Amino acid sequence: MDLSGVASALHARLPELGERMAQRIRSDVAAYQDASLIPFDSLRRSCTANADLILSHFSRGDDDPDPSPARDTGRLRAEQGMPLADTLHAYRIGFELLWSEIIEESRTHPEVTDAQLVTRSAEIWSLFGRYAEAVAAAHRETTAELTQQREARRSALVEALFTGVLVDRTTLWEAARELGLPEQGPYAVVAAVASAPGEEPLAGVEAALRRDHLPSAWRLLPDQQIGVVALATPTAETTSLRVLRRARARVGVSPCFDSLRDAPQALRFARLALAGLAGTGPGVARFDDNPLAMLVAAAPSEAAHLTEVVLAPLLGLPVAERARLLETLDHWFGAAGSAADAAGTLFVHPNTVRYRLRRVEELLGRPLSDPRAVADLGAALLAHRNSGAGRGEQAAGASA
Repeated sequence: MDLSGVASALHARLPELGERMAQRIRSDVAAYQDASLIPFDSLRRSCTANADLILSHFSRGDDDPDPSPARDTGRLRAEQGMPLADTLHAYRIGFELLWSEIIEESRTHPEVTDAQLVTRSAEIWSLFGRYAEAVAAAHRETTAELTQQREARRSALVEALFTGVLVDRTTLWEAARELGLPEQGPYAVVAAVASAPGEEPLAGVEAALRRDHLPSAWRLLPDQQIGVVALATPTAETTSLRVLRRARARVGVSPCFDSLRDAPQALRFARLALAGLAGTGPGVARFDDNPLAMLVAAAPSEAAHLTEVVLAPLLGLPVAERARLLETLDHWFGAAGSAADAAGTLFVHPNTVRYRLRRVEELLGRPLSDPRAVADLGAALLAHRNSGAGRGEQAAGASA
């Protein structure tokens, strides 16, 4: 059956058809009613191009029609922010209107029978399926490209915040708005260790924080994932720490700060907190939880020298005794100087702890009742714990 005459007649009314299709879509699809999102001229041009595509197919009988107008529609709607479901809904409405016009025009062509129209209806809906696939493919491709561009832009802005490139107040405000952060704090910076390059130790953290109404922005580095979190409510910090702990990663958190201008310094504090995190397993360390440990972590060379000076008499002992005494000191400091509490965590008798502490005093030549001696010893233990040797001592102590 030849529909070329019908298609030619409708081709002569193509601008009118494009206008009517656009009006129908604007009327029937709520998402298309926002002229700021989809300008009517843009919608009309798209409808006209797609109607031209279908009518040209029936005029020439192409076996392999060009899907470019359909792809253009999908790409444009993705760029305009129109959801794919609404785009396909609008596409179906346009096809339905055009098919109804083909049927109406056929009534004026005696050579076209109803039976023939029924036969050709399968063809037009097959075309709809092919063009809808083209629309969807272009929409998905464009959406993926735009998402990658937005993520790259966000990542670059976060990097600019942390490197101090953004210092002007207007620029900081624009960056905060684009990142979805409030212009004013409090904020906190987070740094987490990546176990392998490109791997996110805090995968899904931005979405998890957003569900708790905590805006954040992140950047993935080869060895770390870093981010800034807005803490707008009194309970926000507690909530954010709970989310971070669920990730089961090694995480450092900076003190709170009020201006994004201070993000570079906050990142340094977060990394120091991370460096001072005890052990090798997952955990979250806040800089403010242990300022002394942060200071030790900030000066690794000086900390190593402090360890050698203060702990030299202990470090020269045989491995088993050295590990035992250092482990006892760690537990004693953790128990706030209580031999009984330290004994409970060590699973030994309190007198055993007291004996070991006296042994430490003998070796160091300084009483543990002297606050200055305790301060020096505490700093040296922190430095030793953060070193590779210190972690080895912990393991040896646990097995002794």
